[in-house]
Amino acid sequence: MAADYTEDDIKSLDWREHIRMRPGMYIGKLGDGSSPDDGLYILLKEAVDNSIDEHIMGYGKEVRVDIDEEGRVEVRDFGRGIPLGKLFDCAAMINTGAKYDSEAFKKSVGLNGVGIKAVNALSTFFEIQAWREGETKSLEFSKGVLTVDMKNPRRDDGANGTRLAFELDRSIFPAKAKFKEPFVEKMCRYYSYLNPALTINFNGKKFRSKDGLLDLLREEMENEPLYPPIHLVGKDIEIAFTHTPESGEEYYTFVNGQNTSQGGTHLTAFREALVAVIRGFYKKQYEPSDIRAGIEAAVCVRIMEPVFESQTKTKLGSAGIAPDGESLRTFIGNFLKTNLDNYLHKNPQTAEAIQKRIMAAERERKDLKGIQKLARERSKQAKVHNKKLRDCRVRYDSKHKRREESTLFITEGDSASGSITKSRDVETQAVFSLRGKPLNTYSLPRKIVYENEEFALLQAALNIEDGIEYLRYNKVVIATDADVDGMHIRLLLLTFFLQFFPEMIRDGHLWILQTPLFRVRNKKETIYCYDDEERKKAMAKLGKAAEITRFKGLGEISPDEFSFMIGSDMRLDHVEYEEGKGVKELLAFYMGKNTPDRQDYIIENLREDVDKQIEVAVA
Repeated sequence: MAADYTEDDIKSLDWREHIRMRPGMYIGKLGDGSSPDDGLYILLKEAVDNSIDEHIMGYGKEVRVDIDEEGRVEVRDFGRGIPLGKLFDCAAMINTGAKYDSEAFKKSVGLNGVGIKAVNALSTFFEIQAWREGETKSLEFSKGVLTVDMKNPRRDDGANGTRLAFELDRSIFPAKAKFKEPFVEKMCRYYSYLNPALTINFNGKKFRSKDGLLDLLREEMENEPLYPPIHLVGKDIEIAFTHTPESGEEYYTFVNGQNTSQGGTHLTAFREALVAVIRGFYKKQYEPSDIRAGIEAAVCVRIMEPVFESQTKTKLGSAGIAPDGESLRTFIGNFLKTNLDNYLHKNPQTAEAIQKRIMAAERERKDLKGIQKLARERSKQAKVHNKKLRDCRVRYDSKHKRREESTLFITEGDSASGSITKSRDVETQAVFSLRGKPLNTYSLPRKIVYENEEFALLQAALNIEDGIEYLRYNKVVIATDADVDGMHIRLLLLTFFLQFFPEMIRDGHLWILQTPLFRVRNKKETIYCYDDEERKKAMAKLGKAAEITRFKGLGEISPDEFSFMIGSDMRLDHVEYEEGKGVKELLAFYMGKNTPDRQDYIIENLREDVDKQIEVAVA
């Protein structure tokens, strides 16, 4: 019998309870700090963004960020300071803030009256303090509840400004959650690039930029530019770009100081405007892909009322309102039409270098045409005859309500793919079976994608030959054995995607399937363990008489067991793309021809593992 549905069943949560119960709505995924988009960095950013807004308004030239070994965060700025009588409202009253007044904060970056409250609600300790004209006042909270109330300001000679301090609530965040210095340093560097007159002091290390986005390009570019980067600065817009010999496109985009790592309408507007200006300058209808081949660009705009596609603000979703009321597309188009065209007329050597790069891309594209034709014919046959692909019914390029669930598992060999195929959800899960180890594509030309049959079939299965706009699966999951050969295949696939389709990773489509190493079971219960620590816990729970199975490969796992591993309890590791320097060096080291260096590295690390095993055995 159905339970009664009465007025007592209707609940109203206050702001603290709602944030604590649904933190993902405010800060995205929680995470443990191992990824730069984990929730703790969003909280840090919300604390810093308010100080950045003060600087943008013309108040304060320094922001201090301190994070101690215990994870306690303190952010101090030297702006005007929050009005002392409004400290409680700003820290603990939802939908309260100065950013609703478009004259005070026309192009702010914070959460519009929510940011500090989210930090407050998700911290076991939160303190807010302000200094104004020789007086100070502070309040302390725990999980959003006021614990220490300084009712009246006291005299203090501290410089005007605001200080926030907080400690993460470990009952919400993982116990091991920790801020990683490289991620915080990158955040500080980006703040300095976007605000050249501002000094960011993180744990005593100062970050300051002279040339804004030009410094960002110099710092992040992995490849030698073909000409000195073009740097254009206007009111509420800044653009820096150049071309490299590479064939891909690299962008660093920002809206109101927010790093929009997934781009959005402002990036689309820039790409369109660049093509239009180049075509107009050279009076030739060059292909857009040839114009943008090898481009590395940084774009920053400040607009009114930006609308992002998620609370973490990694992608701009709105058309935006430029300062004079025109659309963002028109604003960026007009800026480039005037400034880039003028620059090219004044710098003929740069204009010549750009045209040479476009023509080289054009030749490369035409050279690939014959190979692409062969690949298309092969892919058409594959759709009918390819027994390596077991497709699903619901795909990402459809309008089906379950399109987000569409997943392709890339497996090694027929035995693993057979087990997954039998246990998968035929509606949303597809399987692509590799034949042994794929080719190492590091440093190989793009035509290898079309000449190599296996990669050509994989590309056809994903439908990414002309870009990922029509990608057939939202999640592409590399499912290899948890052994040396499996790891090698994983690296070869990652190299392929990084070399030729980095946008697959940048847009969050590539994943790694975690596979269990052990099965521990007795007559009543079965536990799958993904590392030795989990095995020990399972043994302690099920007793010494429990049976232990060590899996050597996915082919040993039965279809019934696979239904658990790729079902609701599936464990996936997200492959994330760190923009800028580092990716090329990593690929060169692990996949290049520096065999002696790699061999030394492996030997050194093997010794460390052997030492650990000896310690465990002795203990």
